[in-house]
Amino acid sequence: MAVQLKRSSAIGSLSVTPLIDVVFLLLIFFLVSSRFSEEERELDLNLPSVSEALPATLEPTELVINIDAEGRFFVDGAFRTTDEVEQILRRSQANNPLTQSVVIRGDRKSNWEAVATAMSICKKVGIFQYTATMDDP
Repeated sequence: MAVQLKRSSAIGSLSVTPLIDVVFLLLIFFLVSSRFSEEERELDLNLPSVSEALPATLEPTELVINIDAEGRFFVDGAFRTTDEVEQILRRSQANNPLTQSVVIRGDRKSNWEAVATAMSICKKVGIFQYTATMDDP
């Protein structure tokens, strides 16, 4: 059974006053916020010109320490002593104090003593994000 409604009573019960209030509030909000954004752009500034600029933050490079079968350290493709490795790690830690990471790659035939030495150097200079792996020659 269908419900019979009078057209005049259904339209008469619908109140548009709250809808009009909301529309006016939205209009006022957007007018005020657009005014503030225009004021920010109207400020006359003479900005300095820069010929060479670096980004504010540099992406840190992952430092790789390779250890051959004899337990020698190679950084950037060159043989390094433990003191040189420590200096390189100190320099990279100073450049990227929070995000510097090191990958220690040991030859499968090398002993773990060289890998442990590299790990202790990392800890000594303050680099705690390091991983150690043993790879095939």
